[in-house]
Amino acid sequence: MNPLLAYERTITRRTFLGQSARGIGRMGLAALLFPDLIKRPPGPHFAPKARRIIYLFQSGGPSHVDLFDYKPLQRDLHATELPNSVRGDQRVTGMTVNQASFPVVAPNWPMRRCGKHGTWISDLLPHTQTIADDICIVKSMVTEAINHDPAITFINTGSQQIGHASLGAWLSYGLGSENENLPSYVVLLSQGSGKNPGQPIFARLWGSGYLPSEHQGVMLRPGVNPVLYLKDPPGITRGQRRRMLDDLAAMNRKKAEDVGNPETLARISAYEMAYRMQTAVPDLTDFSDETEEVFDLYGAQARRAGSYAANCLLARRMIERGVRFVQLFHRGWDQHIALQKQLPAQCLDVDQASAALVKDLKRRGLLEETLVVWGGEFGRTIYSQGELGHPSSGRDHHGRCFSMWMAGGGIRPGFEYGLTDDYSYNVLENPVHIRDLNATLLHQLGIDHNRLTVKFRGLDQKLTGVEEAHVVSDILL
Repeated sequence: MNPLLAYERTITRRTFLGQSARGIGRMGLAALLFPDLIKRPPGPHFAPKARRIIYLFQSGGPSHVDLFDYKPLQRDLHATELPNSVRGDQRVTGMTVNQASFPVVAPNWPMRRCGKHGTWISDLLPHTQTIADDICIVKSMVTEAINHDPAITFINTGSQQIGHASLGAWLSYGLGSENENLPSYVVLLSQGSGKNPGQPIFARLWGSGYLPSEHQGVMLRPGVNPVLYLKDPPGITRGQRRRMLDDLAAMNRKKAEDVGNPETLARISAYEMAYRMQTAVPDLTDFSDETEEVFDLYGAQARRAGSYAANCLLARRMIERGVRFVQLFHRGWDQHIALQKQLPAQCLDVDQASAALVKDLKRRGLLEETLVVWGGEFGRTIYSQGELGHPSSGRDHHGRCFSMWMAGGGIRPGFEYGLTDDYSYNVLENPVHIRDLNATLLHQLGIDHNRLTVKFRGLDQKLTGVEEAHVVSDILL
């Protein structure tokens, strides 16, 4: 009998599984040793219009009613009851479900036509008004989620349930990195002047889910230590650190051969990235080479580490260095109370820097291949939360329609898309579900959202989930 055939017939299940695991470990080791040959990302699937994304996420739900969705009849509708025919059977949150009345509150700040297209933008955003010809405002965004945590999880990961991979992780997995010394996905946080403290921001929003953990976002903190434990302890030289990492990698490779856990290999990648970041991050976060004109453009707050303005400037520096996806989370947009006070302050935080980022990218020739996205997890209600006209009143959550804007990266500039009713409550034309938004963002970077999948729990998991999603081709160049 053939000895190999005899061996195959007598091998035990335990031995077979053990050898298979070691084989997986060897494959992972080969991926580390020869990344250009083995560790290739799945995409792009076609020629991209953009190479990178800066996502200016406004956590808490900016009021589309007050900022972008101009309706002249709302002045006449002010203080009238929101009709049941408009409300329909839509769920409302526990904060207003027991209100006896739902009075309409017209915007208290003027809006004006801006740019060649005549885009309506609130006077609360005077700097954004100056980039009207560069942005596309989608006024017909839709989400089913009405509370913060499921809503922000939904728009960032494609599911209201936790445990799924984030948009940035999918991009990192699908396209890889353009700079081996910095993560492909970086997250920055800031607190606004509206609701303080704002809604909690959880690390799972930039998690990798069922993707390899090397694709999760890396959060940079403000100040002298952007990444905790990145600096070497006193007395440790670069040479000593290098030898320590080599020894640690050898032990991890041996462990990977024994157990075949790909996360062991991901741990090696994380250590190596941290080692390279030790030299790359200080240069990245050092603004001393920026001119006074740049600080004038972004505003005085750009000098304060951790501010929204400073993070916008830092985002530009990142994409110049090849970071694939930069996401800013700015808290404070949850205006349930004191809308008249909180909303102007919150807009002041972000208006100049958001517009400056678009202008800065454009003049540096980077906007064409950089997709900038501005928006939150949902909008706000046209009706008052609390007594009409009282200083403590505000607006509740509203996912039935809300507004976001985009610029660059092959997006049609100076354009408004979608139509809502006179109450800014329901979409009348061209609804854009958040699944459609994510499909469009992937498309602009050359990824077919239906083809970028990972098998997990018996399903081909993808960012846009199992329900139908469409690329919004009408807003593309």
